[in-house]
Amino acid sequence: MSVIDTRLMTARRAILAFRDMPGRHGRLVHADCDDILVVGDLHGHVENFRRALNRADLGANPRRCLVVQELVHGPFHYPTGGDKSHQLVDLVCALKAQYPRQVQYLLGNHELAQLTGRKVLKGDDDYNECFERGVTDCYGGRGRELYELYLRLFHIIPIAIRTANRTFVSHSLPSAGQQVDFDPESLTREPTRDDDLAPGGSLYSLVWGRDVREETAATFLKRVDADRLISGHVPCDAGYERPSPAHVILDSQGASAAYCLVPASRPLGPSEWEQAIGML
Repeated sequence: MSVIDTRLMTARRAILAFRDMPGRHGRLVHADCDDILVVGDLHGHVENFRRALNRADLGANPRRCLVVQELVHGPFHYPTGGDKSHQLVDLVCALKAQYPRQVQYLLGNHELAQLTGRKVLKGDDDYNECFERGVTDCYGGRGRELYELYLRLFHIIPIAIRTANRTFVSHSLPSAGQQVDFDPESLTREPTRDDDLAPGGSLYSLVWGRDVREETAATFLKRVDADRLISGHVPCDAGYERPSPAHVILDSQGASAAYCLVPASRPLGPSEWEQAIGML
């Protein structure tokens, strides 16, 4: 079997595993695990992903869930200019196929932009175009087959995870001005509505918002019936920030890359929440 055939087969297996995940309701997963290890934005950083995988040690911890987010649109490129971050999507698909109940990949704003074709620009670079070109750079004439599977994957991966002890994990949270219109039922609606993913929609605001003030997070947690929030999306020089007592932001794409490991199936003590951050 060729490399591209293997990648196609693995991506299809991962899509089925994400779709059929136990505890899934729409794009929300009720996690059935004893603890959860969450990584911040990775943006194609394969080495930081390797470190997270070593830290998670899923084989030795069968009741642990590893959560990754924002894999695409990174700084690593082929000589012809294409984005290499699809390689990290391939690795996560392979991991999902190996550990279907222990691996989750959350939709970020960059995956949403790739899925919907809404441009993400940095200077003259169109991240969406660079990502698609990278797939072609790697897989040549059959790259389109795999690219279409990536889009199917982005359409099916969860947008949020909720643990039994009321920890909520999502890429970000709606800003204060979008809280009134945010509809928690958009997370469990099946199928996901296009208008929820479009600008002004609830799920769009959930992955694009950058308002991390304490009062904004408190309002959001009430809307989703949770006690604490783990998110990404916001660059953090130290690899993480605690903008409020109930909110941790993770950033895992640089030299200072953080993760959060917390119990998921029992009440969480204040010291456990305070000591939950580690560095990759």
